[in-house]
Amino acid sequence: MGKSEIEKLEAGDWYYFLDEEVAKRKAHAAKLCHEFNEIPATKPEQQTAKIKEIFGSTGKNISVQANFNCDNGQNIHVGDNFLSNYNLTIIDIAEVSMGHNVLIGPNVDIYTVNHPMNPFGRRKYLAQAAPVKIGNDVWIGGKVTITPGVTIGNNVVIAAGAVVVDDVPDNSLVGGVPAKVLKSLEEKKID
Repeated sequence: MGKSEIEKLEAGDWYYFLDEEVAKRKAHAAKLCHEFNEIPATKPEQQTAKIKEIFGSTGKNISVQANFNCDNGQNIHVGDNFLSNYNLTIIDIAEVSMGHNVLIGPNVDIYTVNHPMNPFGRRKYLAQAAPVKIGNDVWIGGKVTITPGVTIGNNVVIAAGAVVVDDVPDNSLVGGVPAKVLKSLEEKKID
């Protein structure tokens, strides 16, 4: 017997994204995100409790501002001292892992899914997932887009508006469309 569509998705193979089991995951995540987005900003403890229910795992000291949207939630893993500003979207068909001390500006999109480059595959509603990995001490500026399969190193700053399509090395400032390394960053203590 062949693989189910969920098994294909989890293996990184092409899968039919309108499959009933795949759609159930997305609907469940949409329900939880709606519940999160309805919590008033004046109740941060409730927001944190709900986001911990949505995410697969969290470290200490996390803060996520509404609106937040995702496709699964359980594929999102964040470390200690995670902060995201308004309107974060994580299409977490595959795993999205983030280290400690990650700051995310407003209107950021993180994608783990692609569709075929030819029309015949798109007409069959195919998709393929690839994980995104984000290291420690990363600042992602506003309106950044991170595409499937990208790995971002430690001590990285991604300039506002960048579209990250390639891996980013440690200790880098990147920016542009597509994002390129603009300069190296030093690790210095601020007094």
